[in-house]
Amino acid sequence: MSNYVLVLDPNKQPLDPVHPSTARLLLNQQKAAVFRRFPFTIILKVANSNRPTQPIQLKIDAKKPELLKKILSQANRLIRVISSMAIPLAIATLHTSVLLWSFPALSQNAPNSRQKLDLEEQLQIPLNNGIEGESRDEADLLLRLGGQAQRSGNVEKAIAYWQQARDLYQQIGDFEGLGLAYDYLGLTYANLGRYPDAEEALRRRLGVARYLKDFGGQVFGLNNLGSLLLQSGNLEVASATFIEALNIARTVKNREGEGLSLNNLGLVAALEGNYLEAIKHYQAALGLRRRLGDSLAETNTQNNLADAYFALNQYRDAAIEYGVALQLAKDSRDIPNQFRALRGMVKSYSIVGPELLAFKYLERHFALAQEQQNQREELISLRLSAQLYKAKGDLANARIFYERAIALANGLGDSGEEAFLRNDLAQILFER
Repeated sequence: MSNYVLVLDPNKQPLDPVHPSTARLLLNQQKAAVFRRFPFTIILKVANSNRPTQPIQLKIDAKKPELLKKILSQANRLIRVISSMAIPLAIATLHTSVLLWSFPALSQNAPNSRQKLDLEEQLQIPLNNGIEGESRDEADLLLRLGGQAQRSGNVEKAIAYWQQARDLYQQIGDFEGLGLAYDYLGLTYANLGRYPDAEEALRRRLGVARYLKDFGGQVFGLNNLGSLLLQSGNLEVASATFIEALNIARTVKNREGEGLSLNNLGLVAALEGNYLEAIKHYQAALGLRRRLGDSLAETNTQNNLADAYFALNQYRDAAIEYGVALQLAKDSRDIPNQFRALRGMVKSYSIVGPELLAFKYLERHFALAQEQQNQREELISLRLSAQLYKAKGDLANARIFYERAIALANGLGDSGEEAFLRNDLAQILFER
């Protein structure tokens, strides 16, 4: 019996080192392609040149050729919808793996897939509800236009496009497209601080996943919603939301969703001041993320774990964990988590010593900031340098770095940071 092969090559690049559920999957249209030949082979590559990954290979029984048309249609639509767009991590995971969830044969033959479900009745999810035609094409175009507007900085225009796409998807009954539109709207509203609008959109997106019996979508939808609740300070409801996501993920053996939910429960515990509980959740999440080979997610959790040790005043343990996070971040070229780990090592070694290590990692932080032309991180380097020199009693050098930091803060238009720095400098001048 001949087999058909579907190859998916997704890559993830989170932008938010604290809340992985609001992370982003960057998709490069130039590296996305579908190749066809007989017997049917479909290769879908959605690649990020920053970090190659092993493709997921799935075999499709040749006795079911009717599946191929649906899969090819979905693959083409996937490229059309997400090309040139920055897609939230949870959403992209959902939509790249909807091909896996839709057919039991795919899931059973995909040991490396990150969205593998074992219950056959949970896999009967319509790919596109049989909807074709101009209305859906128009809605897909509106999604793309929204992504382009967002990238150019015109967020309100992006929202308007996505709202139009949402309305069209709703009119034609395309629930997958509707869920995607709600995802974009919800996470964009959250970034703008429009929490009531964001919560409504994310709850509606969750409702779509439940209607479709899309359990993977429910897991990531709940984590997105929980992260929003976390940002708005509603810890109790956020915790309950993450627990619900964790229970679903474990029921359907969605290991990526389980790791994400555990990590987010660790964030809740840390914000509540229960750092031992946070450490327990982070360590459980790390075990899952290592086994999945998701180094970016692992690095994020590793930094979270180090933060928890630091909060417990276990500075040596914190320095060790930050060191692990730094190496992971370097290996995966995860710049935000490199900055975060370096800051943690500077702070840890400045407390427990040796002092030389604190300055060593501070120099690396500053060099990375200059290499990346990241003036915000450069400002942090200058402020930390001033604080280190002040702590060792070298007020002359502390003054130099405070003055450099003040000049940079002024250039960035950060009046709040500038005020704090001027206050610290005034204390030094008074002490002298």
